[in-house]
Amino acid sequence: MTLRNQITFWAIGLIVFGICLFVLRGIMLPFVAGMAVAYFLDPVADKFEEWGLSRTLATVVITVLFMFIAIGGFVLLLPLLYQQIVDFIVRVPGYVRAISDIVAPLSESLIARLEPQDIERAREAFADLTSQVVKWALGLVQELWKSGLAVVNILSLLFITPIVAFYLLRDWDGIVKRIDALLPRDHADVIRTQVKAIDETLAGFVRGQGLVCLALAVFYVVGLLVTGLDFALVLGLLAGLISFIPFVGAIVGLVASVGMAFLQFDDVVRIGAVAIVFVIGQVLEANVLTPKLVGERVGLHPVWVIFGILAGGVLFGFVGILIAVPMTAIVGVLVRFAVERYSESPLYRGSSAPVASQDVEPPD
Repeated sequence: MTLRNQITFWAIGLIVFGICLFVLRGIMLPFVAGMAVAYFLDPVADKFEEWGLSRTLATVVITVLFMFIAIGGFVLLLPLLYQQIVDFIVRVPGYVRAISDIVAPLSESLIARLEPQDIERAREAFADLTSQVVKWALGLVQELWKSGLAVVNILSLLFITPIVAFYLLRDWDGIVKRIDALLPRDHADVIRTQVKAIDETLAGFVRGQGLVCLALAVFYVVGLLVTGLDFALVLGLLAGLISFIPFVGAIVGLVASVGMAFLQFDDVVRIGAVAIVFVIGQVLEANVLTPKLVGERVGLHPVWVIFGILAGGVLFGFVGILIAVPMTAIVGVLVRFAVERYSESPLYRGSSAPVASQDVEPPD
C-alpha cells in the first residue's frame, strides 16, 4: 500500500470517528470523564504494580481510594456550598436595592439632560432588550426540559464514570499494546515518538494545570475568608477551578469578588484587600505555580487554549470543553512535527541546497 493510500485510509477513519463523536456527544460525558480519570491514575497503578500488586488489585485499591476522596470532598463541600448559594439568593433583593440606590441618582441626573424623545427611544430599546432576554431564557429552559440531558448526564457521571474508569484503568496497558500492534509498520517508530511527545505534553500540562487550579482555589478561598468577604467559598472555588482558561478565572473572580465587596463593605481598605488577593494569586501563578507544576516546555499559548475551549464548546457542548485542552495539546505537538517535516522537505527548500535545521524553528 502506498503512502497516499495509507493517508487516505487514516483520514477517512478520523473523519468517521469525528462524526460518531459529534452524533453521540449527548452521552459521551461519563466515558470522557472515565477515560480522563483512568489516564491520570495510570502512573499510580504502575507504581503499585512495581510494589508487587497485581494490576486488578492495584486498580481496585486506587478506585476505592479515589472514590472515597471524591465522595468525602463532595460531602464536606456540598452543605457549605448549598448554604452559601441559599444565603446569596435570600440576599439578592437587598443587593438589588443597594445597586438601585447607587444607580438612581446617576440615572436621574442623566435623564434630566435628555430630551423627551431620547428618553422614549431609550425606554423602547430597553423594553426590546428585556423581551429578547426573556425569550432566550424561556427557550433555554424549554430545551433543557425537553431533552432532560442535564439530569441524565449527572446521573451517568455519578454511576457510569466509576465503572468506565475501573475497566479502562485495569486494561490500560493491554489497550495500549493492542493499539500499538495496529500501527502501520513503516511508520510505527515515528508515530510512537509523536505519541510519546503528546503524552509528555498532555501529562505535564493537564496534570500540572489541575494542580495549579487546585492550589489557586485553596489560596483564593483562604484569602477571601481572611478579608471577611461573604460567599468566599463559592467565589474562591469558582475563580480557582476555571483558572485553566488563561486569565478568565482571575478576571471573573476579581470582578465578582470586588463587586460583592462594594455591596458588603464601606471601607475602601477592605475592598482593596479583596482585589489584592487576586493580584497576589496571579503573581503566584505566573512566577511560582505554573513554572514549577506545568513548566515552560509543555506550556500552551493562552490564545490557543482559549480558542480550543471555545471551539470545543461550540462543536460538542460540555463534553467539548472537557476534551478541548487535551486536544489543543495534541494538535500543538502535531503542528510542531508537521512544521519540522515541512522545513526538511522539497516543498520548503525547492531545488535549492539543503537548509540547516537551525535556520527554521517551529513555533512554540
